[in-house]
Amino acid sequence: MADSKGLVIVFTGNGKGKTTASLGMALRAWGQGMKVLVIQFIKGGWVYGELLASKKLEGFQMLPMGEGFVRGAGEEETAAHRAAAQKALEDARKEMVSGKWDMLILDEIIYAVGFKLLKEEDLLELISVKPPAMHLVMTGRKAPESLIEKADLVTEMKEIKHPYSLGIKAQKGVEY
Repeated sequence: MADSKGLVIVFTGNGKGKTTASLGMALRAWGQGMKVLVIQFIKGGWVYGELLASKKLEGFQMLPMGEGFVRGAGEEETAAHRAAAQKALEDARKEMVSGKWDMLILDEIIYAVGFKLLKEEDLLELISVKPPAMHLVMTGRKAPESLIEKADLVTEMKEIKHPYSLGIKAQKGVEY
């Protein structure tokens, strides 16, 4: 058995915890002396706990590059989200091959495909250029079958119960 292989990891499903799982993995990698980059494809424009924490960890960087929640209100909003996602994708490709990172997390990139801001082929192309030793983590609901087939590890988060359905707003330290 090989001692070290860069894995392709997918966290998907309708339940809470995809980003949280990827950040737990990032913290574990960082604790082992690995350099970690998180590029966020949807989040952007506001400050949340994990972004604040990442600024205190040398060798751990988070780049929120999205425009925030995609509501689909109109073509102008969609165009702004699409441009942000394309820029995040370009940066992800560049950083992936830079040799600076041991783990690259593309948070919410699967959402970007679901919202038609990126193409499914973009995900597969990233996997094809991934350096052999790098761990690549992708998150978001409704992972396409083609991505599931290419991944080494896929975990599906399933919602059983969520406080939002009871009218409880997002809680500091839990959702942000």
